[in-house]
Amino acid sequence: MRALVVYCHPVAESFNAGMRDAVIRGLRTAGHEVDLIDLHAEGFDPVMDRDERLAYHEPGVNVRPVAGYLERVKQAEALIFVAPTWWYGPPAVLKGWLDRVLVPHETFGMPQPYRQLERRLTNIRLVAAVTSLGSPWYWWLWIGQPGRRILLDGVGGIVHPRVKKLWLALHGMDSASAEHRVAFLAKVEARFARL
Repeated sequence: MRALVVYCHPVAESFNAGMRDAVIRGLRTAGHEVDLIDLHAEGFDPVMDRDERLAYHEPGVNVRPVAGYLERVKQAEALIFVAPTWWYGPPAVLKGWLDRVLVPHETFGMPQPYRQLERRLTNIRLVAAVTSLGSPWYWWLWIGQPGRRILLDGVGGIVHPRVKKLWLALHGMDSASAEHRVAFLAKVEARFARL
């Protein structure tokens, strides 16, 4: 399986970097091919400018600013996000990547009245997210899990209809013990090694 890992964190030595490495080790243990996009290391600009927005609905034109990223998405069989959850959702850089790269006509057909969104990324059969949250799990449930819904259900709506979804989250990140963090990384690696 060709797995595209989209990683987002501005601090190179963050715990999220450890999560990224655990995902990659697990995938490689299982024999999968890994393509890593490190949004901060690559200097990805999450801001959609005026001209890009005006061309957003124009087939062929809307892909020009992000063609390289879009091609990597189209070659993937798994799309795995590794990023913290900040204010209940993905960081701005990751949200901007979703906004700019998952463009209409290429990744989904434009919605029609009373019809389901047309899925165009049927090559992707696994969507996963590995994240850390400051909030406890019960507060995350109370607030409605918006980050999970964006990454798994939103993106899951434009990929293969029988997509497998995986969510691994370390809650209470700010107060988690070193032992708890190490155990979480082991869990992440083991889970991806079983894919």
